[in-house]
Amino acid sequence: MLNPVKEKITLLREQIKQHNTHYYSLDTPTITDSEYDRLLLQLKQLESENPKFLTPDSPTQKVGGAVLDKFIKVNHEVPMLSLDNVFNGEDLSDFIERLNNRLTLTENLTFCAEPKLDGLAISLLYENGILVRAATRGDGSIGEDVTHNVKTIQNIPHQLQGENIPETIEIRGEVVMPMAAFNNYNKKASENGEKSFANPRNAAAGSLRQLDSKITAKRPLAFFSYGIGLVNNGDLANSHFQRLQQLKKWGLPLTNEIEVKQGFQGCLDYYQTILTLRDTLPYEIDGIVYKVDDIELQQQLGFISRAPRWAIAHKFPAQEEQTKLLDVEFQVGRTGAITPVAILEPVFVGGVNISRASLHNNDEIERLGIKIGDTVVVRRAADVIPQISRSLPEQNLSPKTIVFPSNCPVCKSEIEKIEGEAVARCSGGLYCAAQRKEAIQYFSSRKAMNIDGLGEKVVEQLVDEKLINNPADLFVLKSEQLIGLERMGPKKAENLINALNNSKKTTFAKFLLALGIREVGEATAKNLAEYYLTLDALKSADIDSLQEVDDVGEIVAKHVDYFFRQTHNLEVIDALLAAGIEWPVLVPKEQKKLPLLDKTYVLTGTLNKMKRNEAKAALQLLGAKVSGSVSAKTNCVVAGESAGSKLTKAQELNIPIIDEDGLIALLESFSDK
Repeated sequence: MLNPVKEKITLLREQIKQHNTHYYSLDTPTITDSEYDRLLLQLKQLESENPKFLTPDSPTQKVGGAVLDKFIKVNHEVPMLSLDNVFNGEDLSDFIERLNNRLTLTENLTFCAEPKLDGLAISLLYENGILVRAATRGDGSIGEDVTHNVKTIQNIPHQLQGENIPETIEIRGEVVMPMAAFNNYNKKASENGEKSFANPRNAAAGSLRQLDSKITAKRPLAFFSYGIGLVNNGDLANSHFQRLQQLKKWGLPLTNEIEVKQGFQGCLDYYQTILTLRDTLPYEIDGIVYKVDDIELQQQLGFISRAPRWAIAHKFPAQEEQTKLLDVEFQVGRTGAITPVAILEPVFVGGVNISRASLHNNDEIERLGIKIGDTVVVRRAADVIPQISRSLPEQNLSPKTIVFPSNCPVCKSEIEKIEGEAVARCSGGLYCAAQRKEAIQYFSSRKAMNIDGLGEKVVEQLVDEKLINNPADLFVLKSEQLIGLERMGPKKAENLINALNNSKKTTFAKFLLALGIREVGEATAKNLAEYYLTLDALKSADIDSLQEVDDVGEIVAKHVDYFFRQTHNLEVIDALLAAGIEWPVLVPKEQKKLPLLDKTYVLTGTLNKMKRNEAKAALQLLGAKVSGSVSAKTNCVVAGESAGSKLTKAQELNIPIIDEDGLIALLESFSDK
């Protein structure tokens, strides 16, 4: 019968070896770093308590994964070892006490403290100052030759500069993808429908281990030195910190946060400082590394099987953890955006218990390839809303596909998803309870129905008190209902009722704008009103017809079509008209006597005697179309102060140009007629 402890140790070793292969060799980690640390710590504890089961091939005795066959193998003359970890102040204190006891010291040890970069460890070999070879750490003894790829990294010098450079020196450091570059790369990959990276460490490792160095050259990688391996015929300082400063003088990059610290308290203070700065650093770090600064003391302390005795990594609280995706709910935002929200088995991440995380949109669900029941990796960095960074689907025995709804979960209106747009939205803007406050505030705004006194706070109270459900309910409010609201006395209530009544007389264009149709602004609302003349004609228009209107393309046409196809929206519109909202009957443009009809004007630069929107409105009243860009169809450009590229283009196209005084004279000439 198998010994249960030995069986547990064997199982843990096999698990860790598989994870090592995925992490170090394939750059496709199957668990989070924190979960890996827990497994390794569990194995160490069992082996420590049962030393008879400890074997040389245990993962606790090795550094990383096997070397892949596709790269030339490199033997490290000085092994590239890993580091042991501590996770709290007590563990750190124990580590320093062990050093003091081994060295029989009574005074505080001096440490070189530096951020622990989360990237890929690299060895750079320089001969007579020339970079001749670069290799990955591999399993610590044998790495992979990645010289051609490393030479594409911009901040790695091909030749060292300065004096007293050793005949042979091996520089060790970390290749990373800086955070800004990582975020930008993933954004572009997502826009182009390409695969994005799970995290900056994967990005760095995957980019560096390409067979085609042209691919690596396109990836925004950076290198930072942290130590020295092999040295021949060289004079180096006896301080680890000072050695790093020598590297800096020779042109090798260092992180800016490296400092010398004294004893336990100095190290702990440094840890707290860097932890506070962590989210502002340009690179991702997962802890601090403390190294005994005195090189002679390092040599006295020596090594254990996989790590130096004179250095330790103090790990930060995990920003990534793995948990199970239990379900997905769909929320409706104030503007109608449909957001899928992951319901998670609660997990502690970055100091917070997480049970929900935004999945943003359906494109993100497809990019992640997640299904209900998957084990997922939850990330929380920079105190941002938690997000799922990747899934581990091979652990899901009964996956369930996430189905994005076709109708709003709140009001059952059709969900609108325009091709090319990531966000899906509920199209029941006038009716949907989730959008109620936003829709009413927009409806009553100055540029729309211009209802004076109906501000955001009043709207919120009216909705919260269930006095109104949609914009039409505004026009049946009574003064006595308003008086009960906060800061709403009899006089204010009377003024608001009067403002509501006054707003009933409007224009067709302002009424259309007030409906809050997606991407229908003032200019588009005016063009729609002038083209269709009546609401009935607009409601019955199809997508092809809508695109005949000036400045209305396919996307805007679809937004308008979606809106008027929702029964709930039409019911609210009918109620608004029944409440007495009206506007003057419009006549076709050709029946008007407008002096600037069918003329296109462009306003550019700063106007000092009138506001830009006043000038625009005055030109439109005379029949002109006011455009935002200059083209061959432009009839006149009004150039104010500091006019730029639009003025230049008008001059190139020989388009008539007038200044602000010329515009005023033009407007006055028509006002006299």
